[in-house]
Amino acid sequence: MFAAAALATLAFGAIQVAAHGGVLSYSINGQTYQGFKSYNTPVGQTSIQREWDTYNPLTDPTDPSLACNSNGASLGSGQLSATVPAGSKVIAYWNQWPHTIGPVMVYMANCNGACTSATPSSLEWFKIDEAGLISGDLPTGTWGQGELVANNNSWTSTIPASLAPGEYFIRHELLAIHTSNQPQFYPECAQLVITGSGSAQPSGSYLVKFPGAYSMSDPGVNIDVYAESGVTNYTIPGPAVWQG
Repeated sequence: MFAAAALATLAFGAIQVAAHGGVLSYSINGQTYQGFKSYNTPVGQTSIQREWDTYNPLTDPTDPSLACNSNGASLGSGQLSATVPAGSKVIAYWNQWPHTIGPVMVYMANCNGACTSATPSSLEWFKIDEAGLISGDLPTGTWGQGELVANNNSWTSTIPASLAPGEYFIRHELLAIHTSNQPQFYPECAQLVITGSGSAQPSGSYLVKFPGAYSMSDPGVNIDVYAESGVTNYTIPGPAVWQG
C-alpha cells in the first residue's frame, strides 16, 4: 500500500513538472497572498486569485479562457481582493518555471464595479509591464522569462501611480515560445482594490479584450526562434504599455 501511494505521488509530481505551471502567490506591500491551489477543488479555498485548474498551457490565442485561464471563475464567498495604493509594487511568484524563451506580460482591467461578479472576457485590458528579448539573438539570448527564472521565479511590476481608484484585475501572462510555431499561453488573474488620488484611465489602442488581443498571424506568437539565429529583435504581442 505504501508503494502504491509513493507511486501515485511520483506520478502526480511528474504530471505537474510536465505541465509547466503558473503564479502561486503574490507579495504586495509586505503582505503575502496565496494563489488558488490548482488540482484541488475550489470549495473551501480563499484567495485573491481567480480559479485556474491546471498547469497545462492554453495553445490557441482565441481560447475563450485566455483572459484568466481555465476556468477563471470567481471563488464566490472565498474570493478576496488585495487593497493596493496606486504606485505600489506587485510581486508574483511562480512554481519552478522551466522555460526561459518568451515574453512576460502584465495587464490590468477595470472591473467597473465589483470584480467578484465580473466576467474577465467581457472586460477591456491594458498592459502595464512587459519584457521580451532583452539581449542577444532569438534562440540563445536573454528573455523576460529567463530574467524571471533568475529572479527566484518572480516578477515585479509597478501599478501606475496615476491610475484612478477602483476594483481591478491584474493579469500575469507568460508566453512560452520554446516550441517552434506552437505558442503556449499561461495567464493568471488576481483581484485588486486600487486606492489613491489618481484619475487616469487608459483608452483607445491601449485597451484590448481576451480573447481578441492576439492571433496566430502575430509574428511574436507564431514563431520558430531556432530558425532566426542572429535576429536580435522580437515583437511582443498585444498593445503598448500604458504608463499612466
